[in-house]
Amino acid sequence: MRNKLLLIMTIFVLGLSLSGCGEDPALTKFKTQIDQFCTQVSELDTAINAIDAQADTAPEDLLNCLDQVDAAFKVLGEIEVPKEFSYVEQVADKASEDMAQAVSMYHEAFSNDSYNEYTAEYAKEYYERAYKYVHVIIDLLRGETPDMDGVIISTKPDTSTDDPSANKEPSIPETSVPETVSSTIVE
Repeated sequence: MRNKLLLIMTIFVLGLSLSGCGEDPALTKFKTQIDQFCTQVSELDTAINAIDAQADTAPEDLLNCLDQVDAAFKVLGEIEVPKEFSYVEQVADKASEDMAQAVSMYHEAFSNDSYNEYTAEYAKEYYERAYKYVHVIIDLLRGETPDMDGVIISTKPDTSTDDPSANKEPSIPETSVPETVSSTIVE
């Protein structure tokens, strides 16, 4: 499921990079950073799926991979977003926050040489929600409206400027995902 998402992200980023001549450097940097994020998360997903669940080191291996996923999502949240894609910045920040919470809770679930199933389930919800936000970002960057349960897209006027002509177009879409998400990323 995440591999399909990452493939879509990669195709999108490649499409963006092939479509521009004389692009501005900020946009080029943004595309490169998104591509690097997609590649890194794909590689980490492969590493997580390759962990032998029966190995004595499985929990430690998983947590190490999750720490790297968290670091990748932190970079996603810190990417400087060009003005034309400013509406994804808030969603990227939320994805980063949720992944940080997920990884923290996974560490807690495996602490003290034991496994807490309830904490792990809670962590899984945050983990899945972080990936759901990434899916929302991909849809928004492709110019599509995310079509999945629990995602609400609305527009509101941009009041950050005193220029009355700046409010003629619908402004930055606001994405809202409910605090409790129990579903996985919609394929």
